[in-house]
Amino acid sequence: MPSSARSAAREAEANPVFRVAARAGYVANGILHLLVGGLVLAVGFGAAEDTDQTGAFRALAAIPLGAAALGALAVGLVALGCWHLLQAVAPRGLSGWKRLARVLAEAPQGVVFVVIGVLSASVALGARPRAEQAAEDASEAVLTLPIGGAVLGATGLAVAGVGVGFVWMGARRSFRSKVRLPGGVVGHVLSALGIFGFLAKGVALAIVGVLLVVAAVKIEPDTAGGLDGAISALIALPAGPFLAFLVGLGFLAYGVFTVFRARYARLDV
Repeated sequence: MPSSARSAAREAEANPVFRVAARAGYVANGILHLLVGGLVLAVGFGAAEDTDQTGAFRALAAIPLGAAALGALAVGLVALGCWHLLQAVAPRGLSGWKRLARVLAEAPQGVVFVVIGVLSASVALGARPRAEQAAEDASEAVLTLPIGGAVLGATGLAVAGVGVGFVWMGARRSFRSKVRLPGGVVGHVLSALGIFGFLAKGVALAIVGVLLVVAAVKIEPDTAGGLDGAISALIALPAGPFLAFLVGLGFLAYGVFTVFRARYARLDV
């Protein structure tokens, strides 16, 4: 990237208004996970709900002032996405493989948050998308390509890899390098919430990745899906409702941790 563009990215990163917006993005992301966690718990107890982000957005849209809340979430999520994109290019003192690793770690997160933010805005404006059907349609389109099975399988492996990464971060507590947790009981509680939340989210993402790989191997796009499909697959297991209950609690824990991360996040790394 040209040095002028990188300098512009650093100036934007240092802007106090943008930093406040990034912290607001963590709050928005935390609220989203709280909504998803609540839906997962409801489904675990037998309710018929979509447990992905679109299901959470539609549930929020149904309440008074829901559209305004969705608009606020959209702004926060897009700001957080832009922050991650800046983190991919702005840091000094990185070169070669370290800079590439930073780009690969931060840029995809930035794109995902921007996309989810745009999705929130679309629901606020009246759209009612269903991510599960969109995932199946996208998988079907990919499988029509000459190397579609390989592409979908590779995507599934990548998503599963992200899930394993979340599990690893939870088990190793490496997420603590991204925050300045306070001392005492509050710090211990937030750390415990982070561990549980990262583990649960990692398991859910790993299942999504496995479903994509299965769809690629069987050439059955209906097998593919997003988080909603992953929870459905989990519930179908012998101890599925209990496992879904744990995953739902994990998403709630991750949501609480992420809301507090807005206060304690390291924005200078």
